[in-house]
Amino acid sequence: MSENTATAASHFGDAAPTAEQTAAGFGELRGGNLGVRIATTDAELDAAQALRYNVFYNEMGAQPSDIARLTHRDSDQYDAVADHLLVIDHAIGPGPEGVVACYRLIRQQAAAKVGGFYSADEYDITPMLNFPGQVLELGRSCVHQNYRGRTAMQLLWRGIAAYVFLHRIDLMFGCASLPGTDPDAVATDLTYLYHNHLAPANIRPRALPHRFVDMQRLDPASIDPRRALATLPPLIKGYLRLGGFVGDGAVIDPQFNTTDVAVVVKTDLVTEKYYRHYEREQRGAADAAE
Repeated sequence: MSENTATAASHFGDAAPTAEQTAAGFGELRGGNLGVRIATTDAELDAAQALRYNVFYNEMGAQPSDIARLTHRDSDQYDAVADHLLVIDHAIGPGPEGVVACYRLIRQQAAAKVGGFYSADEYDITPMLNFPGQVLELGRSCVHQNYRGRTAMQLLWRGIAAYVFLHRIDLMFGCASLPGTDPDAVATDLTYLYHNHLAPANIRPRALPHRFVDMQRLDPASIDPRRALATLPPLIKGYLRLGGFVGDGAVIDPQFNTTDVAVVVKTDLVTEKYYRHYEREQRGAADAAE
């Protein structure tokens, strides 16, 4: 996830959200005290950046820039053009004080405003840029340590599905991380992913030549696929459950203390699942109105 962290420009300004910003959202989906929705204020974006700093720098050992160390915020130029998906614990509060998980979503039109997608720093994403349809970059996913059960992550996935459905996204991609910067320490993960989930050539990102780390590190016959799948980080497993693929080549990110892989998901399965859920909700609302 390497890049120069800097204070992001104001995303919403001092005024109320614009019609364009409001249109980015889908309302709020609830699961008990928790809800998932798109951030609508600078204070909520600031809360997401503070959560990211705590998880990435304090917990995972990322190396902060001088600005990040001073502000205790993980921020960059992409934050100002992104939509920020938040999980809110309403038992704490309905606004920034309740932010317990986040995900950054960047559509192609937004990426164009800052010269491209974040992932292009690590991967050749030409196949995604040439894909016929709307594409979406996912990144900066994190969950507060007290909420790392299934509920918060499931809500994030529900939020992504609603966003994909709303904006008619055809392809999602981004970088997902394995812990540490020694590829041999995650050799089983990398080898398993390459030999079992490599993306088709027409949607396969490839690590940039100067950053390319070969994922084929072990004899694939020596790997138990079920055990390898079970030990993958939850986020990568979530992508795979949606029919996701990985790109060719890993990338070492010394700043964030991670080994990154590119992930690509065609959204057919995502939108189909959400459409069925949406239809059920609509039928339920209609029945209640009768």
